[in-house]
Amino acid sequence: MSAAVEPKTKYDRQLRIWGEQGQAALEKASICLLNCGPTGSETLKNLVLGGIGSITVVDGSKVENGDLGNNFMVSESSLGQPMAKCVCAFLQELNDAVKAKFIEEHPVTLIETNPSFFSQFTLVVATQLVEDSMVKLDRICRDANVMLIFARSYGLSGFVRISVKEHTVIESKPDHFLDDLRLNNPWPELKMFTESIDLDTSDPVAHKHIPYILILVKMAEEWAKSHGGRLPSTRDEKKEFKDLLKAKTMGTDEDNYKEAIESSFKVFAPKGISSNLKRILDDTCADVESGSSDFWVMVAALKEFIANEGGGEAPLEGSIPDMTSSTE
Repeated sequence: MSAAVEPKTKYDRQLRIWGEQGQAALEKASICLLNCGPTGSETLKNLVLGGIGSITVVDGSKVENGDLGNNFMVSESSLGQPMAKCVCAFLQELNDAVKAKFIEEHPVTLIETNPSFFSQFTLVVATQLVEDSMVKLDRICRDANVMLIFARSYGLSGFVRISVKEHTVIESKPDHFLDDLRLNNPWPELKMFTESIDLDTSDPVAHKHIPYILILVKMAEEWAKSHGGRLPSTRDEKKEFKDLLKAKTMGTDEDNYKEAIESSFKVFAPKGISSNLKRILDDTCADVESGSSDFWVMVAALKEFIANEGGGEAPLEGSIPDMTSSTE
């Protein structure tokens, strides 16, 4: 008898993509599938393999010969049996950690007679519904604040429509991460430390081990003094700034100065917060109340921080990139 596989081992590959928060959200989710034809069955298969919390399959049809050619979750032995039952049994075999159940009823009937049924789910996936039923279901799910996905396939073409009041992401996984070093607006401790460093030291070992962050802060201050307190902004000014950096090198093999030149664009970034963040902070939902979600409570707190402690800046990330420097 084999031992149970730990979730972290079982879902290792996907944890690398959406992280522990994403996986936890999956494992807490409850999904309802309306109509388990090939489109709906395939959708649910991918969620079950990913470790969804629970599934409920709703379909009132029986397995027919035509289903054998387009849905690999049913076989000849399934002919005449409830479609919902057969698909649910197959999905349960894929992942025994998922709670699975089926309801043998036509989704259209359920929408008409029992609208409160849908409020128990995190997400409803509705496939192959007619427009009238889609409109009614959309209203039901919006009133219950349940996410809804419509999907319909026509051979090799089809459509997917997502209906959700709001979708917020707290633990984002950006494709590109830019170190937040505030080289254009250094914090007091960084300024003090920079002032203790002499860029013109005659000691070649000390010179080639000055961290590029300090070089850029020093050079940015030097530039600002001779340019009315502002930093480089035009293409020519940025080139001039890089030339200043090159002039400071004592040799061609100083990696710290190469790093400074390569990272000089961090000095040119505008001060303050991005336009995307400002748009979120200015949203009316940032005026929180007792029923506000965690996301908007965090936005409200961030807004207060930026206005008060941050002095117009967001909290500092705090991570330090690799750089050429001495151990000290």
